[in-house]
Amino acid sequence: MERNFKIGDSKVLESRETVDGNMIRRRRESPDGHRFTTYERIEMPPLTVSKRSGNKEIFDRDKLLLAVRRSVGKFFNSELEVEEVVNRACDILYSYGTDEITSKQIGEAVLDVLAEVNEVAYVRFASVFREFKTLEDFENILKEQKKKKSCA
Repeated sequence: MERNFKIGDSKVLESRETVDGNMIRRRRESPDGHRFTTYERIEMPPLTVSKRSGNKEIFDRDKLLLAVRRSVGKFFNSELEVEEVVNRACDILYSYGTDEITSKQIGEAVLDVLAEVNEVAYVRFASVFREFKTLEDFENILKEQKKKKSCA
C-alpha cells in the first residue's frame, strides 16, 4: 500500500531513545490516521574496510546487519536484539579511532558482542568467520569460552 505524504506531514506521537542510546524511536501518525515508527540514528563518519582480497570499500552497517541476521538471527528472539548486536559491534569499530578497519576487525567485534549475549550464536558465527574445518576447531573455541567464563 503506497502512502502519498511526506514524513514532515506526520505528527509525532511519542519519542524515546533506544536502550543503547544510539537511536531515537518516534511513533508517528500520518494525516490519514495510519500509525508507523521511524528510527533516527546518528550519522557517523565513513569507515573504509580493507578486505582480505586487498580491495577496499566503504563500511556498510546494513550489510553487516544482513550478515549477522543471516548467520545467527535465529538465535535471537527479536530483530531488535540483532540490531543491538550490530550497534554494539559498530561502537567497537568506531572506538578504534581510525577511518580504516579490516574485515577481520569487523568479525572480531561481532564475536566480542556475541560472546557476551549469546554463546550458541557466538560459536555459530565463529565457525563461519574463522572457517572451521574440523571438530577440533569447535572443541577449541568451546574450551576457550569455558576458560573465559571461569575467569570472570
